[in-house]
Amino acid sequence: MQTVSTITCPQCEAATTETMPSNACWFFYECPHCQKRLKPLAGDCCVFCSYGDVPCPPIQEARENGGGSTCGASQ
Repeated sequence: MQTVSTITCPQCEAATTETMPSNACWFFYECPHCQKRLKPLAGDCCVFCSYGDVPCPPIQEARENGGGSTCGASQ
């Protein structure tokens, strides 16, 4: 399971690498470059799934186990 994801801001296109929590999702993320507050796109559980190059660990685990695609946890 990957625990690092690079979030790309849709406003300024800056890429920032973040360590993801293994048991929760980040619902909000503030871009450190332009301060835009990101939130998940419709249908995604967190900012990693919407703007990251790697989905959050709960989604990775669900996909590996053939389960659903929602984690249901928030941070």
